Amino acid sequence: ELTEFAKTVREDQEKADIVRDRAALIQAQIIIGSMLLSVAIAAILAFYTSSIIARPINAVTNIAQRVTQEANFDLQVPVTTEDEVGALASSLNQLIQQVKHLLEEQEAENQARLIQSEKMSSLGRMLAGVAHEINNPINFISGNLVHAKTYTDDLLALLQTYQTEVPHLSPALETLAEEIDLEFLLADLPKLFNSMKVGADRTREIVRSLKDFSRLDEGEVQLVELHACLDSTLLILNNRLKNGISLVRNYGDIPTIPGYTGLLYQVFMNLLSNAIDTVEEKAAQNPEFSPEITITTERCQNNWVIVRIADNGCGISPENLHKIFETFFTTKPRGIGTGLGLAIAYQIVVEKHRGKISCESELDRGTEFAITLPISHA
Repeated sequence: ELTEFAKTVREDQEKADIVRDRAALIQAQIIIGSMLLSVAIAAILAFYTSSIIARPINAVTNIAQRVTQEANFDLQVPVTTEDEVGALASSLNQLIQQVKHLLEEQEAENQARLIQSEKMSSLGRMLAGVAHEINNPINFISGNLVHAKTYTDDLLALLQTYQTEVPHLSPALETLAEEIDLEFLLADLPKLFNSMKVGADRTREIVRSLKDFSRLDEGEVQLVELHACLDSTLLILNNRLKNGISLVRNYGDIPTIPGYTGLLYQVFMNLLSNAIDTVEEKAAQNPEFSPEITITTERCQNNWVIVRIADNGCGISPENLHKIFETFFTTKPRGIGTGLGLAIAYQIVVEKHRGKISCESELDRGTEFAITLPISHA
């Protein structure tokens, strides 16, 4: 019995070993299967993640690269999700549109400046031609006036000598002297020559101002006499200043400055024209209003010159004051204001002359522009 029991035990042990080996094999199979399943799931998840996240990000990257390389701002990133990637794509699309809008504005501004520059250049050439054509006959007239006055003075002296030497004229000469009012002629003729000389000199001043104003496209820095520049500009605008506008000049002791004469003419022309416009507008609204424009110049801190142009016109509202130097901004009716005058003046003062231009204004009290220019050119 013990022998059979031991045999049974050995058989059961062998069966247990077989079951244990099978269990170990099954365990290994389960582990290997789990690992393979994990790898498969990881691969699926990676593919899914790539499809959901990586591809949209790649699309965003590709569009961004194409926009920068091709400068094609009509490209847009497709927004396929509402998550963070979709928000990123929407933000990039908005940025592309904003850049496109800014570039279109800049292109329009550059185009307008180019057109304005061409217009001013054409105006300068036309003024130079007109000034030249006017200057030649005025020189003839001015030069001949000197000789004509000399000849007339000689004739008047001869006539007076004749009257002294021959006190008793014949009836015919006495009648002729009465008809031509000889005494009035002798007194008025010198006045006529003086008046013609004043007119010729003033015409020559206007011609000189036109010639100076025509130098809008000069490319070299020269020493500029600001007072002469202001006076020449006022001379050109004299016809508009005659309309009851009081002009006050407070000129200080300032030196010449290096700059572009024609461009500074353009700045002063814009500012003074605007000042005349605003006081005329206020005068039209209030007949009792006394329009006044004041020009002040002074030297500041030894290295700067300040030109102030002030008026007592309508003024500028606070919401518009910070926008007056922006291109295309204007408070004038469409077709009258281009919105370029002050923008170009700012460019000329700040960029061309390394100066500063500022504005202070109060509604119904007036406006003052301050132009600060360096005495030495950097």
